[in-house]
Amino acid sequence: MNMSTKQTSRLKTPWTRSLLGGERGQNLLEFALVVPIILLLLVGAIEIGRLAYLSILVNNAAHAGVQYGAQNLATASDNTGMQIAALDDGQNISGLTAAASHYCTCADGSSSSCQPTDCAGSHRLVYVQVNTTGQFHSLVAYPGLPSSYTVSGEAVMRVAQ
Repeated sequence: MNMSTKQTSRLKTPWTRSLLGGERGQNLLEFALVVPIILLLLVGAIEIGRLAYLSILVNNAAHAGVQYGAQNLATASDNTGMQIAALDDGQNISGLTAAASHYCTCADGSSSSCQPTDCAGSHRLVYVQVNTTGQFHSLVAYPGLPSSYTVSGEAVMRVAQ
């Protein structure tokens, strides 16, 4: 018998086989303990990504509304048109709502009621604003956390004059 045969035969003893079998069982137990934690982290990362994506969509819808309103003075006073532009941009957002408004200030910083005669010493600046909200619904019900969140967006733009 050569040296390598003696070493191989020693590994086949019942004591070493039970030792090796125990290591396999330990590996399986560690795997079983780690997999649920990794899956929970993966699902959490997916949920955070979905929430961030919805936030981007809601803000883009608000931006689309102010882009419509900032074209000229006629579209700046069309609050309904700004709301429709925001809602059309966010068609795939569940529970999307939009509120549009416009306001004025004088170039010197004083307030204005949007009348052409308000700013005697300077010119009038008109702004449009659109606020949007959408609903985020979680894929998994997490204990202690709500199943849905409200995501809001806001955009303000100066009207081209």
